[in-house]
Amino acid sequence: MVRVEKIKTKKGKRVLDDRAPKTVENNKKTLFCRGTKTNEIINHAMMDLYDMKKPLTTKMDKHNPYHLFEDETPIVRAGAKFDTSMFVLGSNSKKKPNCLTFGRTYDGQLLDMAELRITAYKSASNFDAAKMTLGSKPCIVLEGAAFEADSDMKRIGNLMIDWFRGPKVDTVRLEGLETVVVFTAIDEKNIALRVYRPMLKKSATATPRVELTEMGPSLNFEVMRKKLADDALFKLACKKPKALMKKRRKNMSEDVFGNQLARVHVGKQRTDDIQTRKVKALRKTPLVEAAAINDVAMEE
Repeated sequence: MVRVEKIKTKKGKRVLDDRAPKTVENNKKTLFCRGTKTNEIINHAMMDLYDMKKPLTTKMDKHNPYHLFEDETPIVRAGAKFDTSMFVLGSNSKKKPNCLTFGRTYDGQLLDMAELRITAYKSASNFDAAKMTLGSKPCIVLEGAAFEADSDMKRIGNLMIDWFRGPKVDTVRLEGLETVVVFTAIDEKNIALRVYRPMLKKSATATPRVELTEMGPSLNFEVMRKKLADDALFKLACKKPKALMKKRRKNMSEDVFGNQLARVHVGKQRTDDIQTRKVKALRKTPLVEAAAINDVAMEE
């Protein structure tokens, strides 16, 4: 028998209500944790990523003996404890130096996970541009043929979008776009991460001229190990609740540009029953009849 204690405080009830399933889920939080051993590169890189993800973050300062590709249970439990669905684990070893493991969970189980080794790193403190504003919504760009051609790279790109997308918003004004995160797939094993700040300059038109200034961090990754969900689980994780799905209108469709197209069904027209000769506007005049007779006579 498992003993279940009832929540007696209002704060505990609010915590349980916040963690309960919802039609519109809360913004995804990220858990930052360090492995058994880390070095200066891993610590600084995780701090830069932590600054980019704030305030949707939770950090575990102590070292943890996690080996996720052997047993992912500890990170899943930690995510359930801190109510986080995204995580990153920094580790450094002789065989696998300078590794960051990005992952996400779904319904209390691991969904996707990829181990990326840092091959080149430049901290955000080395750039003179203004830093990212707390809680801002970034624009994410994926470029490179590998993100389309390779199925595993395509899933890793989806993981990076989900990991860096930030809070959910309905609209973003032009001045509010302060961060552009660019992932470049050099090939099937190497990914480059660059972070830019858009600068609005004067132009001859009403639309300002946009220039990108690199503000860091700058990271080059090599894909080491990966553990991706099968198609059935991934499809289940992407399923939308019925309450959020638009009701399909009959005979209505939408093209790639967002224009609505409608099909109208008209009943059979009974033209034989229409008395056209009695309509005054369609009645032939004597002049028209005489001209028709002359045309026939000339042809003969």
